[in-house]
Amino acid sequence: MSDIPKQVICINWGTKYGPTYINRLYGMVSRNITPPFTFTCFTDNRTGIRPEVLCEDLPDFEVEWPTNTLGIWPKSRLWGPTLGSLKGPVLFMDLDLVVTGSLDGFFSQGGPEDVILSRNPSTPLEKMGQTSVFRFPVGALLPLQEKFAADPQGVADTYRFEQRYVTRNAPGGIKFFPSGWVRHFRRHCRWPFPLNYVLAPRLPADARIVIFPGDLEPYHAIEGRYGDMIPQNTPLAHLAGLFRKGRPKSPLTYLRHYIRPTPWVAKYWRE
Repeated sequence: MSDIPKQVICINWGTKYGPTYINRLYGMVSRNITPPFTFTCFTDNRTGIRPEVLCEDLPDFEVEWPTNTLGIWPKSRLWGPTLGSLKGPVLFMDLDLVVTGSLDGFFSQGGPEDVILSRNPSTPLEKMGQTSVFRFPVGALLPLQEKFAADPQGVADTYRFEQRYVTRNAPGGIKFFPSGWVRHFRRHCRWPFPLNYVLAPRLPADARIVIFPGDLEPYHAIEGRYGDMIPQNTPLAHLAGLFRKGRPKSPLTYLRHYIRPTPWVAKYWRE
């Protein structure tokens, strides 16, 4: 695969992320990849996106999106028979991840026909993949899109997460990137209680990408707060909040969710 351009893609809809995230992702990719490469964003709004990004309209895939599910099912728009002007293997990346090392290996791993996912550390016994970062050939996941289109709510209710659906149903099966390449911020970087009160989250030495699933974003890590519901404050102030009336979390969960500011996220998460 070294003789063809490396193709990176992302998807953006609505207002949750937008040009700031797209532009930062492009900047991180461009600093950590050996040319030639392309970076394509499938989006419903091109305003404010830097000119180096190749913008394509969201693929035409109209279904009644599932409700009350944890999966990010609009990613299925990318599973059609065509994908803009792209052909062959593409590396999909979530907008809210942080690139910390070389991406070249994500294109040389396996063969061009393979569907390769990062490992999901939340379900090690299930051996489920993580679609925050995964590579697939354009058109290879069409059977999954067709099955999903026939019963979106039923598929979502059965699998809950789109990554479980891909893991179990990708034609020919899936492969995994080396486990150390993609690290999960909450599970691999932040320290357990009580060390989280004295140590800033660490960056594993072998990490090339750090993902932020759930309600914890890179800017939360930079500021040292766990999501929008927990304000940034000192360790002592946070401990005092344990006794605050109306605190929404269990005591142990509340204590575990404190994080100190994380300078290395600010270092890497930029245009």
